[in-house]
Amino acid sequence: MPRPVGAATYPDRVLPEGYDIRPLGEGDAPALAAAYVRNREHLAPWDPKREESFFTERGQREDVEAKLAMAGQGLVVPWLVMHGADVVGRVNLNNIVRGVFQNASLGYWVDHAHTGRGLASAAVRFAVERADVLGLHRLEAGTLVHNVASQRVLTRTGFEQYGVAPDYLYINGRWQDHHLYQRILHDRPAGNSVP
Repeated sequence: MPRPVGAATYPDRVLPEGYDIRPLGEGDAPALAAAYVRNREHLAPWDPKREESFFTERGQREDVEAKLAMAGQGLVVPWLVMHGADVVGRVNLNNIVRGVFQNASLGYWVDHAHTGRGLASAAVRFAVERADVLGLHRLEAGTLVHNVASQRVLTRTGFEQYGVAPDYLYINGRWQDHHLYQRILHDRPAGNSVP
């Protein structure tokens, strides 16, 4: 899969050997569709119910276009975890709020065939590093209360649980409680980037 022209790449500096993180690009729909088809059952307990079109190249092309438009507005920063030409995970800074908050929500997943290799922890560490460079002060993340693996990733990467949110998100066809986590990145004054 070709990389977006001029896009940064972050070779296995923080990832296990053979893996790479790079920004989401316009041509990623085929690889994303293949990844979501491969991981449909694996991700179903943690995701909202998806329309059939989501698992197609066309559906992924629409999703990529929407995410890149939001990225252009500074609302999200989306990356792909790659193994060769295959998408084997995602990590995103979502719902970015500037001003006095300087906050983003962290989201991530790893392909079922690539779990247990430290990819999720490495991707989260990468996103934390990039969030700090972007001048964000705080990251938040939520996990379903029974998602122990994701809770371990968050605590291993410096996040602290600060609460439980009843009926927080509509996941897998019903409103579900979530454990809430946060990580404070720095105590610099609020601003959009590091001086």
